[in-house]
Amino acid sequence: MIEKYPKIVSFPPGLKALSEIARDEKVISPSVFRHYPMVVESGENCIIRDVDGNEYIDFNSGMLSLTIGHSHPKIVKAVKDQAEKLIHYPYSHFYCPIITSLAEELLKIVPWKESKKVFFCSENANAVEASIRMSEWYTRKHNFMAFLGSFHGVTTGSLSLTSLNQTKKKHFKQSINVTFIPYPYCYRCLFKSSFPECNYLCLSIIEEFIEKNNLGDNAAAFFIEPIQAEAGCIIPPQGYFEKLKKTLEPYDILLIDDETRLSFGRAGAWLSINHWKIEPDAVLFGSSMASGMPLSAVATKEDLMDWEPNSYITVNGGNLIACAAALATIKLIKEEHLLENALRQGNIIIKRLKEEQEKYDMIGDVRGKGLLIGVEIVKDKESKTPAEFEAKEIEKKLWRRGLASTVCGKSTLMLAPPITITEDLVNIALEIIETVFKEVLNLNI
Repeated sequence: MIEKYPKIVSFPPGLKALSEIARDEKVISPSVFRHYPMVVESGENCIIRDVDGNEYIDFNSGMLSLTIGHSHPKIVKAVKDQAEKLIHYPYSHFYCPIITSLAEELLKIVPWKESKKVFFCSENANAVEASIRMSEWYTRKHNFMAFLGSFHGVTTGSLSLTSLNQTKKKHFKQSINVTFIPYPYCYRCLFKSSFPECNYLCLSIIEEFIEKNNLGDNAAAFFIEPIQAEAGCIIPPQGYFEKLKKTLEPYDILLIDDETRLSFGRAGAWLSINHWKIEPDAVLFGSSMASGMPLSAVATKEDLMDWEPNSYITVNGGNLIACAAALATIKLIKEEHLLENALRQGNIIIKRLKEEQEKYDMIGDVRGKGLLIGVEIVKDKESKTPAEFEAKEIEKKLWRRGLASTVCGKSTLMLAPPITITEDLVNIALEIIETVFKEVLNLNI
């Protein structure tokens, strides 16, 4: 008999959850942010369980860090086997064969044909930090460019590149100089234009910024997210990144692709940048490659990593257990054709949501690649005013019905289940979403 999900046996948050929340508030820093009071205890594939026994369909994949879901048996075995051999040893001081094996596999994923190199780190933002130092060393330039709405992390350098949510930057000193450029948010075009009639008007401002601010002589790299997940699952139009790369090349400004949460199938491809036909100068991988374990990496063409021995090292980066998990994840994605599944299930979700969009004046936009999908909730389609209260109500009601999703940007519901999800679970989740839309968006039918 096939089990039916989700299962809500105790209206959340239940008594055990409330007790755990009280314990947490006594000892955990108030700097952390919780979307709603879900107290997780265990998980299996696309299902997470809370301490009261409620079971939810995970539609945020651990905030995009668990691309293939929870505790896959093959990942668990790989972790156990490696732990019995050696838990960790610093690869930046000694040779570790498993590190070399993972580097070889990663370099099959990146798009360059010439020789390539990899530097392993421990956390997503650490890969950003390493790539900042690498680009400074290679170019001998020390200014940077990034997009408005960007999120690259909260360590010192990565925070400088982050423009989303100024609370994260309040009272914190920025370590590098960054020029921020408007992101191609076509639904809310800063220039009040529409694509393709605009002829990529937003790109013209980049060249103007480079010239007026003398960035050709000073900017080492331009950091991009091919899809701005945190800002609202915003997707640039086709052809955009190809033109951006051509704009930067005459100035010798590197294009660094931050894939720390978007790679390994999330967007229906090994890299989200694969949806555009370009070769970035560097690709950043994150914890999604190791099924949520702390691991990240910088991959570049070989000539970019011309720094000298001992110029940039790590003690905890490239943890051996995390590397074992990453190798098992790569094998699993290939064997189970999970890139294709992400595209297939994503298309099902987008098709149904676009049908819902026709019914509701408050669903302003539906957009997505693979299983990273955004539904922007607005006051009405004409004004496009963000409906922040309604979006949060949808998020809360979905959770209490057994669907763990999150709101990103101002009022965009992010739907991002593990790429292992089945069509049966997708359809159950869509039924829950449609029920909640009817409740919150007040459709009378």
